[in-house]
Amino acid sequence: MTTALTPNAVSRSADPIKSEVDYETLAAKFRPIFADIAQAVVERERDHVLPFQQIDALKKAGFGAVRVPTTHGGSGASIPQLIRLLVELSSADSNITQALRGHFAFVEDRLVADPGPERDTWLRRFAEGQLVGNAWTEIGDVALGEANTKVSPAPDSDHFLANGAKFYSTGSIFADWIDLYSQRTDTGAFVIAAVEARQPGVTHSDDWNGFGQQTTGSGSSVYENAIVQPENIFDFSTRFKYQTAFYQLFHLATLAGIAKAATTEISRRVASRSRTFSHGNAPRYAQDSQIQQVVGEVSSAAFAAEAVALHAAQSSQWAYEAAFSGSPEEEKAANIAAEIDSGRGQVASIGLVVPATAKIFDALGASGVSRDLDLDRFWRNARTVASHNPVVFKSKVVGDYEINGTEPIYVWAIGTAPTEKDVQA
Repeated sequence: MTTALTPNAVSRSADPIKSEVDYETLAAKFRPIFADIAQAVVERERDHVLPFQQIDALKKAGFGAVRVPTTHGGSGASIPQLIRLLVELSSADSNITQALRGHFAFVEDRLVADPGPERDTWLRRFAEGQLVGNAWTEIGDVALGEANTKVSPAPDSDHFLANGAKFYSTGSIFADWIDLYSQRTDTGAFVIAAVEARQPGVTHSDDWNGFGQQTTGSGSSVYENAIVQPENIFDFSTRFKYQTAFYQLFHLATLAGIAKAATTEISRRVASRSRTFSHGNAPRYAQDSQIQQVVGEVSSAAFAAEAVALHAAQSSQWAYEAAFSGSPEEEKAANIAAEIDSGRGQVASIGLVVPATAKIFDALGASGVSRDLDLDRFWRNARTVASHNPVVFKSKVVGDYEINGTEPIYVWAIGTAPTEKDVQA
């Protein structure tokens, strides 16, 4: 997916959402649900119970429409406000944030689409609580930059048929629609097909087997003559330009939330601990200066990770607003800032949160590794999130930009690289 994305110079008639709501007012609506989500998170992690009920509660409360304008039934939140909410949600259950990642990206794409009946239809669906899953990545023999999943005109009909298989189909098992990256057989164009998720031609499987983020439902999905209406096929070249940065913001929010939850958990367990060590520094464990140091370091990592996520979100907000400016120069500058800042954020947050979630065991000793406590979930989940979008490449992109002013690649793909024979041919 290395298609060049050129800024859209057309000024849209709709105004961008800067903020239509006070954050505390917005967050108060969802905090009781976040608290309920946190109640059984250990049991869900330990027993591999997918959070259908928890996501359904968020749907009914309008969480999926927080970015939708109030004029269309949403909350009118800005991107930084969304990211703050996601940090809070991630502190309750980081799996759910990742499960909703594809939904909010599709919402973002519809927000910057040209105003009209088709856009209004999607905004209404979001306001009604409908969710969108994500299905882009293919595994196996797919060539780099290609898509084996195809969308074809149906014989003697005005609709299309989708055929193919995807993996890492994040959130699709919970969704009403699927954001399906595919290729048209009639024109060869790469497209996004919005596929109704609950139809006979679509099969979802909970077969993601990673050691972390185990309840995101990020398994495989298969499409066998799945029906797609023509108005639900969007040329990929029109996709919102800051999408990679926006996707990365979810990982930054997830990492920050994991670190906050780890801080809360380690602080509670240290404070309530009655046993101490003969060679420690205080008669009460909670008063031991070295243990306090460990907790302080974990807390500081959580503080910094959240600050990084919110700072990077400001750049994506600028990119969103610039999409409405009618200025290709401003839009390009904003897109570069969003991409570079999200990359910097990834490098910084991973370097903070992954070590911090391992460090909690320094303060708890052998009892901290009990399977009943499941405290290793913080490290496992952080390490898994950190493995998406390899951080070494982000470091390289940021360094190349700083040294040479090289514009980042906004959209990238994974697949089988061409051989020397292929190149020569």
